[in-house]
Amino acid sequence: MLEVKDLNVGYGLSQVIHEATFGAAKAEILAIMGRNGMGKTTLLKSLLGIIGSNSGSVKVDGVEMAGLPSHKRVRAGMAFVPQGRMIFGTLSVFENLISGAPGEVPKSTFEEIYALFPVLFEMRKRKGGNLSGGQQQQLAIARALITNPKVLVLDEPTEGIQPSIIKDIAKALREIRKMRDLTILVSEQVVSFMMDVCDRVLVIDRGRFIHEANRDNLNADKVKRLLAV
Repeated sequence: MLEVKDLNVGYGLSQVIHEATFGAAKAEILAIMGRNGMGKTTLLKSLLGIIGSNSGSVKVDGVEMAGLPSHKRVRAGMAFVPQGRMIFGTLSVFENLISGAPGEVPKSTFEEIYALFPVLFEMRKRKGGNLSGGQQQQLAIARALITNPKVLVLDEPTEGIQPSIIKDIAKALREIRKMRDLTILVSEQVVSFMMDVCDRVLVIDRGRFIHEANRDNLNADKVKRLLAV
């Protein structure tokens, strides 16, 4: 569903991502793990076209995304939940949900989202800025789902979130995958969250992948050591 090949990304003369090549199958949850400053956010933003790539290929369901602006990548099936959530604080929860909708949203979509995140239904008239960090994260994920994506990309969804809500988010991502056969790509530093939700992990260091493991043969202690270097 997602195929990335020889992707190079940089800022000016500084190259940040070096020939990244990886893929994610339909309904797979793939974690990109790494310390701060190792290229996780740059990689994810380049997949969405927020940051331009110097070369390489990004395909979603066989369709080439490289060179397309962000809004066309979204129309082709990609959705992004940014680091820090970036919800609209002065808009209501409901207004935030429909802010990224490509057109009229079916009633069934709202029912599905409110079933995943009941607190959003309870607070649908409340301003987004009055929600807690965990509630805003749920809203950001729900807003991305409104576009009915094929690939959902999340940048450090556990940042600044209390442990109980982190578990709720992990449960919601598993439910989303089950309900929609959705491919999910998530950047993360919290190993326990990764172990709880992901099928496979890639560890990035200075813009290069240095470790890959499937859930069945994943050594969590090794991943922790790589993140601690």
